[in-house]
Amino acid sequence: MHSAVHQTIATVWRLESARIVAAVARRVRDLGVAEELAQDALVAALEHWPKDGVPNNPGAWLMTTAKNRSLDWLRHRQMADARHEDIARDLEALDALTVPDFVDALDAARQDDIGDDLLRLIFTACHPVLSTDARVALTLKLLGGLSTFEIARAYLVPEATIAQRIVRAKRTLADASVPFEVPRGGQLAERLGSVLEVVYLVFNEGYTASTGGDWMRPALCDEALRLGRMLAELAPDQAEAHGLVALMEIQASRTAARTDALGNPVLLTEQDRSRWDPLLIRRGLAALARAEALGQPVGSYRLQASIAACHARAPTAEATDWARIAALYGVLMRVAPSPVVELNRAVAVSMHEGPAAGLAIVETLLQDKALQRYHWLHAVQGDLLQKLGRQQEARAALHQAAALAGNEKERALLERRAQG
Repeated sequence: MHSAVHQTIATVWRLESARIVAAVARRVRDLGVAEELAQDALVAALEHWPKDGVPNNPGAWLMTTAKNRSLDWLRHRQMADARHEDIARDLEALDALTVPDFVDALDAARQDDIGDDLLRLIFTACHPVLSTDARVALTLKLLGGLSTFEIARAYLVPEATIAQRIVRAKRTLADASVPFEVPRGGQLAERLGSVLEVVYLVFNEGYTASTGGDWMRPALCDEALRLGRMLAELAPDQAEAHGLVALMEIQASRTAARTDALGNPVLLTEQDRSRWDPLLIRRGLAALARAEALGQPVGSYRLQASIAACHARAPTAEATDWARIAALYGVLMRVAPSPVVELNRAVAVSMHEGPAAGLAIVETLLQDKALQRYHWLHAVQGDLLQKLGRQQEARAALHQAAALAGNEKERALLERRAQG
């Protein structure tokens, strides 16, 4: 019984933790403190729910408990230092037991015209006082509720490195007294790139979960899409914001076709395209057109959206313009070079020029130490070896890919391919 309740708590926390931390941070103006108070609410749930039962609205229960913890913290601060008149005013205005709906709306309106705690949270975590790596790690932790292990997998770095970045980032923000707000003007443009990167990493974790038994985590995709659309409205003259929205919309359009009736993964070239969502495709293509109309230098998200658009416009996998996709990946390697981009280019080249041409690129990537534990590198190698009739080598590569896969569905898929 308790194990089922604990699983429920873990699921609710995964979905609600970002909003809870953001709401508390708006009150206490300190991300480190906000996360501690939110964790206190989680501990309270672990203490009470197994014996009292799961509340009808568990997310609201956690939010209310965390807000009450923040109120207690502010009261303590007021008592400790009576000179903090601003805290005293916040206490009077933020007493959730009196008129919570009015108080929350008033406080949100007082902060800025966006009125979204999560957006403030992202921009605060992406403040320039932090390194880019620290901004991304901290925001992924706070926004998506991702573990340090999951973030480490996304960046192909040791888990301890990510943990250190997060701890240092929170300390740096506290020491610098960074305000909890959405920036304006030049500061907005300065911090937008890192925010877009974070939003896309959250989307990717939802699109293909790095660990666990689920192939996808749709709630994370939905949250990333919501935030991406909001960012595009906030920065309408920034082509990359529209490019990211276009990319996510088109990728999200494939969700229904990405699993079979048993929940097993279905790869892109094997998907039933009649199950792709035409509305999301239209929205994505419209966002891409807006990005292109701004006439700005091409960026990585716009390029990736253009690649996704090639797939979306092709009625069948065989009709895909692989020559254009390979060329776009070549441009992407110049704009935002990475081993993963090069691996994707290898796949496109193999589809356009044949498996031998793609394998030549993969064999070069196999020398890259950063990719040695990246399961898709070995998966692509195994697929290309199979197509070349080198079955024994292909099986070895696919078994290695399966062994490295953190997601159970991916691991099973790769094992089936190895045996087939």
